[in-house]
Amino acid sequence: MVLLRYFDVCLVLAMAPFVLLAGLPLVGYLVGTCAWLLTRAGTAFAHKQAFRAGDPKLKAGLYVGGMMGRVWVVAFAVILAKYVGGKDDGIMAAALVLAAFTVYFVMSLITRGGQPQGSPTPS
Repeated sequence: MVLLRYFDVCLVLAMAPFVLLAGLPLVGYLVGTCAWLLTRAGTAFAHKQAFRAGDPKLKAGLYVGGMMGRVWVVAFAVILAKYVGGKDDGIMAAALVLAAFTVYFVMSLITRGGQPQGSPTPS
């Protein structure tokens, strides 16, 4: 079950040899990978804090803050990849993050039934 929960991270990391062998934009891959790992860790932390919070306003704020923070980090990463490496690197970073998010979203629906990470499963 843990492998399914982190399947997106495994796929992102497993892509490294293919990116190197195919000659795909390396800067875009590295920036996209770092952004994805950072957002996964940040979201997990925000959800854990929200689960522990007793105040409903704080709980909602942590969930929304986690989601908005993720969007900003990803957007910054794509822009950074474009300006550091070039247009192809920006596209690579955007495609990587989009693919990783799609896998993450599907796996979260399968493993948690739509429940946020860190929340109790319904009985």
